[in-house]
Amino acid sequence: MTIREQLEEREEQYLSPYAARSRESKGRMRDEAQCDIRPVFQRDRDRILHCKAFRRLKQKTQVFLLPSGDHYRTRLTHTLEVSQNARTIAKALRLNEDLAEAIALGHDLGHTPFGHAGERALNTVYHFSHNQQSLRVVDCIEKQGRGLNLTWEVRDGILNHQTAGHPHTLEGQVVRISDKLAYIYHDMDDAIRGGILTEDDIPQNLRKILGNSCKERLNKLIHDVITNSMDRPGIRMSSVVEKAMADLRAFMFENVYLNPKAKGEENKAVHMVIQLYEYYMKHPELLPEQFLYALEHTDISREQVVCDYIAGMTDSYAVEKFKDYFVPESWKI
Repeated sequence: MTIREQLEEREEQYLSPYAARSRESKGRMRDEAQCDIRPVFQRDRDRILHCKAFRRLKQKTQVFLLPSGDHYRTRLTHTLEVSQNARTIAKALRLNEDLAEAIALGHDLGHTPFGHAGERALNTVYHFSHNQQSLRVVDCIEKQGRGLNLTWEVRDGILNHQTAGHPHTLEGQVVRISDKLAYIYHDMDDAIRGGILTEDDIPQNLRKILGNSCKERLNKLIHDVITNSMDRPGIRMSSVVEKAMADLRAFMFENVYLNPKAKGEENKAVHMVIQLYEYYMKHPELLPEQFLYALEHTDISREQVVCDYIAGMTDSYAVEKFKDYFVPESWKI
């Protein structure tokens, strides 16, 4: 019996009846030999962690555009916090931690530069959503177009991680709620750090239910998910806490996500992304080799190929390309 088979047997003995089993995976898009050490979901987790799109998340906006401080979240640190929330919940519920972690690490791989501002920009010129783009990254962009060949369960969780999604595994449901818990927690923490909010601005009735600090609120939310999902076929919260979380999210939209002080520069980012899109549509010969190949040797549309390239950019790279094409350099001898 290989190490992988021993680990799969351990899953059978330990995991909840509602957990996904590695040996029962629906498989990959392309068949391949099993690893002798790692079960399939652990292998997917490793593939995501080592891919280039994952590394680029460190220079992509979470909420605050190109922040000057060292301690504001980026898309990478957001992803790591989602992963930690998901692992904590999955472990407590005896679900498959490897699957939950793989989905969490991959859920935002398709996010644009400049966060949701970049996503809005690409959606203006082409039908674009970051969850679908994340799936494109792992299916057909990474590894020079070959993709990561992930399991069906991980791909399903990535595609359905947004609020309106319907993941088919409990691990996917865990990531969907962990994503929300993470950004409510850390976006408020960053907003307080940046002087956009103070703790006293948060409505007293919400603090009474959820706690009087960011740390207390995250702890309350995670405990509530675990308590109300234990030994059940779905991931849920208590009605009181779920309502308080929804109200807190609405508070964040009004006071942070739509606050001109925090988001005043986003229109410039939207303009930049749209300008880059239009420029590459007119000058596809400037695309890198991988994307030129896709344009010339596949049936992928030019619009999609240009979106694939721009969505993969970091904030700083997008600014650099914009300067190259639209900002004149000083004259030099």
